[in-house]
Amino acid sequence: MKIYHNPRCSKSREGLAILEASKMKFETIQYLDNPLTKEELTEIIKLLGIKPIDLIRKNEAIWKENYKGKTLSDLEIINAMVENPKLIERPIVINNDKAVIGRPPEIIKSIL
Repeated sequence: MKIYHNPRCSKSREGLAILEASKMKFETIQYLDNPLTKEELTEIIKLLGIKPIDLIRKNEAIWKENYKGKTLSDLEIINAMVENPKLIERPIVINNDKAVIGRPPEIIKSIL
């Protein structure tokens, strides 16, 4: 099991606390320090069963200043997240072939 975590985000910290309380083994990936590759991000999106745009934090200044209002392909959106990891919604928890975005954090319990 993995959690893609940003320690500065309260929802991400809540998600981490849920995993710690579960007593299950998991890996914490601080994706701002260890950016995801295009392949990793593509696989995560596939596991989540969403479109790349649904993983974007649309209130981030980077999004508003550089991408908002533009017509972007899925690949262009993925590349934007690879280049600007702050755009990735968080936390993301993966347990085998199941994945969720922990918003609200309680949804993480559905894949434990």
